[in-house]
Amino acid sequence: MDRPAPRRFTQVDVFGPPGGDGLSGNPLAVVHDAEGLTDDMLAAFARWTNLSETTFLLPPTDPAADYRVRIFTPGGELPFAGHPTLGSAHAWLEAGGVPRQPDRVVQECAVGLVPLRREPRLAFAAPPLLRTGPADEGDRARALAALGVSEHEVLAVEWVDNGPGWIAVELADAEAVLAVEPVAEHFPVVDGDAGALGLALGVVGRWSDPSAVGKDVEVRSFFRDGAHLVEDPVTGSLNAGLAQWLIGAGRLPSTYVAGQGARLRRDGRVFVEQEGADVWIAGEVVTTVRGEVLLG
Repeated sequence: MDRPAPRRFTQVDVFGPPGGDGLSGNPLAVVHDAEGLTDDMLAAFARWTNLSETTFLLPPTDPAADYRVRIFTPGGELPFAGHPTLGSAHAWLEAGGVPRQPDRVVQECAVGLVPLRREPRLAFAAPPLLRTGPADEGDRARALAALGVSEHEVLAVEWVDNGPGWIAVELADAEAVLAVEPVAEHFPVVDGDAGALGLALGVVGRWSDPSAVGKDVEVRSFFRDGAHLVEDPVTGSLNAGLAQWLIGAGRLPSTYVAGQGARLRRDGRVFVEQEGADVWIAGEVVTTVRGEVLLG
């Protein structure tokens, strides 16, 4: 049996703390030059890596894009995700990719074109929200049951869906966020679309003394991937949706730092900044593995 041709492979750590060791954020596997691979191969490799996401880089189909990416979890394909966006752009640039604009990279994915800026650290412009507004009474009740929190702990429950189906719950403070114990049996098993509750839930709360902890808010995210309930270490898409909601509503300033991953012994940092109509989601990206993978 002929061996498939080798393809370049990169594994990166995304959203770790500045100056970190590359082991404190959210890992991402990136397969370069993925032309010719079937959907079944892409899904099988994502299951094999067993990371929260694996991405596959392809030539763009839109002339305005620098590259195209497909994003897979072990359970299936996502239209958009944040840490795969930053990690894929970093890997593409490191492999010799030359963007059409020197200070910008344009990624094509299932939700469309996502612009990224390169300085002072890699950042993507939050894509438009697909669903917004307060969750209705039924969705709110199901979300709180899934998170195991009571009404008196909650400040707001809002749709912030930019592809994965996020519903966000703002709690009274960061300590309440860290205390959340999700209830797996109350999370929905969803086939195909977001359904009534959505594919994923996020929680956010403010720190009373940001200067003491180096972050303004604490974030956690939970979703069901197939039969498994997952807590994601650091989640770019959720933080993008949270920023659009909370800055837009005047609940957070136009520049802030989110922490995520503490309960998983990670030390993630997401740097948020609004410039004009755009909300930029920035983070550190560190390459941890370079090599080849035999797929085909």
